[in-house]
Amino acid sequence: MTSNKNSDPQSKKVGGRILSVTVSLGALLCLIGIALFLTSCTPSLSADSRTFERVSIEYIGEYQVPKGLKVKDTPVGGLSGLTCDRGRNVFYAISDDRGDNAPARFYTLKLDLDLKNPQQVKFNQVDITDVTFLKNANGDIYPPGEIDPEAIALTPQASVFISSEGDRSKNIPPFINEFDLITGRVKQALPIPQRYLPDLENKRGIQNNLAFEGITLSPIGTLPASGEPLRLFAATESALVQDKEVSKVGKDGKIPGAKNRWLHYLLSNRAEIVSEHLYQLDSPPLGAIEHGLSELQAIDPNGHFLTLERSFGLLGFRVKLFQATTAGATDTSKIDSLKSNTTIKPIQKQLAFDLKQLKIYIDNQEGMALGSRLPDGSQTLLLVSDNNFSKRQITQFLLFKFRQ
Repeated sequence: MTSNKNSDPQSKKVGGRILSVTVSLGALLCLIGIALFLTSCTPSLSADSRTFERVSIEYIGEYQVPKGLKVKDTPVGGLSGLTCDRGRNVFYAISDDRGDNAPARFYTLKLDLDLKNPQQVKFNQVDITDVTFLKNANGDIYPPGEIDPEAIALTPQASVFISSEGDRSKNIPPFINEFDLITGRVKQALPIPQRYLPDLENKRGIQNNLAFEGITLSPIGTLPASGEPLRLFAATESALVQDKEVSKVGKDGKIPGAKNRWLHYLLSNRAEIVSEHLYQLDSPPLGAIEHGLSELQAIDPNGHFLTLERSFGLLGFRVKLFQATTAGATDTSKIDSLKSNTTIKPIQKQLAFDLKQLKIYIDNQEGMALGSRLPDGSQTLLLVSDNNFSKRQITQFLLFKFRQ
């Protein structure tokens, strides 16, 4: 989700809505609260629990980046995607700055953890140590507005794949490109199906600011000596224009979530799309203004993932983590529109963790990545919020233990 809200009058992004929805809530919040209480026990649409292995997600702690922090004269903000470099024991975080505050870039991060007590790990802080600017094929930084980076995934070849949502209002298409980890220069562009590309008649393609918000690489392909080709997965934040349905309350009293598209790439000698699937978003929470799929994280080589769904509305931010699997899902690559199609079997999912249970303030969480192992054998799971370069928001890191 881009931080460049004010430049696009059609955009309905989080940053531009915060002030308006925090006014005159009084009695309305009370009514919403009652409704949420009455419906809080209603389960989400999910897969049979036998489809998934049991996972454990345990909260460790929070760290907030000091406001106004700069690294090499660039403001730290708009962090929208994460990936972990386990060899160097660092994370890389992409900023969704379109060039308004500094050139398109990603940061290098290192976690400062207290591991004296393996059973009680403490999260001290995040050290942001470096910044890498993205460059086009000519070796030049991208002009302002030309790129809207949202997600990042590390390869074993010292490169990162980065997605850009483009800008439909300016007919700038989305992309998923590979960049050199050190120089930041683009190396290759993945093929994007025509159905994702905006048309002038507004009948096809990504919605503005709702394109490739999450990408991830299969764990087996990220092992340098595995011999397996890389597999990359990418998903839209919301439905394509041709898949978007009119919002209306269903028989269950809820508004159905959007029908997102999920791409599966094989990155061998020549990148190719293996399949595409439907990812059905959960119903938006009561009072939601924005609701979308913000991040993906592959957790094994067998088609199992964590997904992050994030909402913003009258009650603030709501964030849920789901287990998801592509096993058995219909290949939608030959289906022009997903509207009113009841024969498609979507990606199966089930709720893994609702951040509401932390009972702390949750900001605009958009990035997620599995990190290194902890002394007890669990993995770190790091989340980060996009502050939209807003004084009313924070860059918030949340750290968890993850087991499966």
